Amino acid sequence: MEEIISKEEFEKLMSIKGEIRGLGFQTEANFVREKKGEEALKKLENEMARLGHPYSKIRAMDFYPIGLLAVALLAIQRLFDFTDEDFKEMGQYEAKSSLVIRLFMKYFVSLEKVSKEASNIWRKYYSEGDLKIVEMDEEEKKTIIRLENFKLHPILCHVLVGYFLSVIKMIVRSDHITCQETKCVHKGDEYHEFVVRW
Repeated sequence: MEEIISKEEFEKLMSIKGEIRGLGFQTEANFVREKKGEEALKKLENEMARLGHPYSKIRAMDFYPIGLLAVALLAIQRLFDFTDEDFKEMGQYEAKSSLVIRLFMKYFVSLEKVSKEASNIWRKYYSEGDLKIVEMDEEEKKTIIRLENFKLHPILCHVLVGYFLSVIKMIVRSDHITCQETKCVHKGDEYHEFVVRW
């Protein structure tokens, strides 16, 4: 079988500091199934099993090395030729599928409340990184989201663009919404910054 992720690349990614809940992996698997079919999911499962982390063994609320997320996303990209847009779509799917986000939106449906709770929501999923809403202007219809102290892999940036776009869309209820990463640690910036407009 062709090696999708080399042992050296796997070990390097797995050495990245931090943890993530297994919930995200299950959502990724569901997204791959919906977008590419059951056979595609089996291919992904086989690759993750070869690396010692089959999706079928990942439990939603347990924590796993954060590097495993980069491994999984790279496997998906290489197996199915996913583009940046596919990963953005994955991020949107993850936000819409998230039980935590759906429950949160039920009770905190204003930008102001989301701004206050953004950091806590992030911590429910990730042990690393500090998420902040640094600007929220309902009149200008713009929100700036900053993610500090977080460097995993550039592939995740596209997932986050889709995720943040979807979350803000649920709040402002607009179909004319964009999200762009304007700063990125992988491009030499001190932090990630995402600008959402509607």
